[in-house]
Amino acid sequence: MTTTADTAPLCLLADIPDGNAIEIETLVDGEVESLLVYRHGDEARAYFNVCPHAGRRLDYAPGKFLVRAGQIICAAHGATFTAESGDCTAGPCRGDRLRGVPLAVVDGAVRLA
Repeated sequence: MTTTADTAPLCLLADIPDGNAIEIETLVDGEVESLLVYRHGDEARAYFNVCPHAGRRLDYAPGKFLVRAGQIICAAHGATFTAESGDCTAGPCRGDRLRGVPLAVVDGAVRLA
């Protein structure tokens, strides 16, 4: 994955409600990609906005995700993923996982790592 630490931040940590996720579109390896960016306290995790079950987006409406008690739920088929790791714990792709994208939070700014 080709990224540079000196690029503009994806967002501010404060832009993401704690325990929830937002969508960010950004360049990853030269391609515009939709990312789900999840916040837990002072940390953020990012995953490609693609369910491994059928390759559909995870959001139920553009940029709107079902996140409950640290679980990300795919709106299409109900697959449930642990937000901290991306592991699928229930649904049609149990045992699979979301594809992560490395992030860094520096001075409140969320950046590709």
